[in-house]
Amino acid sequence: MATPRTRRLITAASLSLMVAATTAALPGSANALSSDVVISAVYGGGGNSGAFFKNDYIELANTTGSAVDVSNWSVQYASAAGTVFQLTRLTGSIPAHGRYLVQQAAGAGGTAALPTPDAVGTIPMSGTSGVVALVTNQIPLVACGISCSTAPNVKDLVGYGATANVETLAAPALTNTTADARTGTLADTDNNAVDFVSGVPKATNSAGTTVSAGDPGGPGDPGDPTPGTTRIHDIQGSGRISPIVGQNVTNVPGIVTAVRVTGNSRGFWFQDPSADADPLTSEGLFVFTGSTSPTVVSGDSVLVTGRVTEYRPATGAQALTELGGAINTVRLSGGNALPAAVPVAFPDAFTKSGSLEAQPLEPSSYVLDWLEVHEGMRITLAEDTRLISPVNTEFSELWVTLKPGQNPTPRGGSLYKGYDDPNSGRLMILALNGAPAANVGSTLAAGTTGPLDYQSFGGYVVQATQLGTITEGGLKRQKVLPPKKQGDLSVATYNVENLAANNPAAKFARLAEAVVTNLGTPDILALEEIQDNNGATDNGVVAADQTVAKFIAAIQAAGGPTYAWRSIDPNDGTDGGEPGGNIRQVFLFNPARATFVDRPGGDADTAVSVVRERPTSNQISLSVSPGRINPTSSVWSSSRKPLVGEFLYDGNKQLFVIANHLNSKGGDYPLTAAVQPPVRSSEVQRVKQATEIHDFVKDLSDKSAGRARVIVLGDLNDYQFSPALQTITGNGTLLKTLIDTLPADQRYSYVFDGNSQVLDHILISPAIKGYSYGVVHINAEFADQASDHDPQIVRILTGCDVTPLPVRCLPGSPVVDQ
Repeated sequence: MATPRTRRLITAASLSLMVAATTAALPGSANALSSDVVISAVYGGGGNSGAFFKNDYIELANTTGSAVDVSNWSVQYASAAGTVFQLTRLTGSIPAHGRYLVQQAAGAGGTAALPTPDAVGTIPMSGTSGVVALVTNQIPLVACGISCSTAPNVKDLVGYGATANVETLAAPALTNTTADARTGTLADTDNNAVDFVSGVPKATNSAGTTVSAGDPGGPGDPGDPTPGTTRIHDIQGSGRISPIVGQNVTNVPGIVTAVRVTGNSRGFWFQDPSADADPLTSEGLFVFTGSTSPTVVSGDSVLVTGRVTEYRPATGAQALTELGGAINTVRLSGGNALPAAVPVAFPDAFTKSGSLEAQPLEPSSYVLDWLEVHEGMRITLAEDTRLISPVNTEFSELWVTLKPGQNPTPRGGSLYKGYDDPNSGRLMILALNGAPAANVGSTLAAGTTGPLDYQSFGGYVVQATQLGTITEGGLKRQKVLPPKKQGDLSVATYNVENLAANNPAAKFARLAEAVVTNLGTPDILALEEIQDNNGATDNGVVAADQTVAKFIAAIQAAGGPTYAWRSIDPNDGTDGGEPGGNIRQVFLFNPARATFVDRPGGDADTAVSVVRERPTSNQISLSVSPGRINPTSSVWSSSRKPLVGEFLYDGNKQLFVIANHLNSKGGDYPLTAAVQPPVRSSEVQRVKQATEIHDFVKDLSDKSAGRARVIVLGDLNDYQFSPALQTITGNGTLLKTLIDTLPADQRYSYVFDGNSQVLDHILISPAIKGYSYGVVHINAEFADQASDHDPQIVRILTGCDVTPLPVRCLPGSPVVDQ
């Protein structure tokens, strides 16, 4: 399947650039040397002139979900030029996602004590430059020179200021009023300059007690109610990147328009009601608070102090301008009127080419530019719109079209026709207060309103505080028409989305009902994403016999035949998909309608080949059946290998079926990427895989003098116009792409980001003369899905091996009830 929805729908967490990082970390964010505990903050100005704290300190953070015992560890300090480390022994443990505070020497100044420390040392740390190491024993570091970060037992190291003893580059120099702290996700890239930022000191102990020089109303902080000179439009600027990125700003005024209080990307949007005269500068901004829920509510008038950041949520994505981790939020009043929402008005073109961040904004010409200049602001859908994706009720996500005449499908979607036409009318909505189930083609009434955000997999999204009424459009699931002749052979493909024996019985029943009722019990059924018997449990099990047996039993219970099956178990952990799941393709077939020709020897590593029965004969067979196409080739790395089977039907007619599930589009840049057109990095491997399939089919064709009946089908994870499909089909000379035989507005089997598109395919060789074909729409357009893919079916019509073809054999005979 394509990008997993559960991954795609998580609103991206930002890097908090406040000095005091959030109290929870993203698991697994640290590097190999510090995969559980990192140094999260260092401060050496304690007790100096102008200092807030009386003591120096070192703060540690646990990035995991379990407590970490540090009772035999130490923190060690050396001067910027020194090689002698002073040591402070640690005791106890650091709680899950918690902090650990080590108090060091005191000075004569300062006004505030640290929170109760978890360990106490007497080291006088430098207030400008020095080195701090976290070590998993209590032996002083010696003889590591300026390479202590890679010394044995060093878990983490931070060099700050003018020192060469660092991870890659030094963190910022300290002052009496600033500390260095790791960014909010606690990311460890082995580069102190990247991982640490400078800001006001803030210390947290293992009990979660925090004292900060910047907390409003905290010790020594009166909570200054005076607005600063920097406004939101100054931060946003007239381009995609803030002109003051990386700078601290003080008391930026605005009205809170929405709040997010769940996940690791909590925070709030606020907007300046007094706009400037520049139409290119947004008046809205997101304030990131990490895993800490903001205390403000919509309608609060606030002053926000923080650091201007550009958060890029995924490789290739555009950046979201925000205040990374509000050091200080002063609430002035509540119940204020919200700034008026801007009606959405998209221009015709989606985007320009090249690096968008290097080009001026043209909101009247390009949709992505219109969205950028309204980033963070309240926008509203002033007219009724049509749903072009089903509502994902788990995440309250939906897509609508603001251009109802743009590439409509007969069932209400928006057809994705080519790379140059991504459907510029699409807009994603995430309903903050939930959304009811609804299908493609339903109507969303005018009035949906909320701040405009940018999140990793969906690009721009309206974080809707108000959702218009949804009226269901009455979409119906389709069924296959009865065959016209008894001898017709039906072959279908269905991605059953990670089906495993330990799935609920209801999932098996839903899928089985589709096989029997909607697909009309196809004679041969190629399944994709059949998992091993224990699903995502990663314990070395690769067999899927229990999964398949449970599915066959469910089909019987639904009134279908007793299917037989063939497949090949993959090697453990080699075929991609959900970790531990060991997905593979499986053939189901009705023995009363088709015979599987078993040829022994096929396994995970043995390549199937085409065999001539005699040197001068056009009669061919497979060396093994079932078999896999060149399974040890590097093109199948972390991907499924094609499953090939030899069948007989309708009086011993030979049929070769190749079931596929090519590598996914994971890693491709989003349609809203910062550089246009977006990079399709996954395509490289998929084209190589397509070449392997093409060459095998060509061998079937060549050795049979073009007489081989071949069906290539499955989840090819690519479009009918893609290089991969052109490669497999030999630009249409070797195989026919059946999706292209449908009316243009019906060519889709999957819905992603509001685009109705093709990922699943059935391709046939020229030797198959008479056929009928269709996509059976039962899942992708519906909020209630048994799978995220729609199945497809081809019916090989009997009596079509004559010339001229009988009328019933001519293409165009419908197979699906419209």
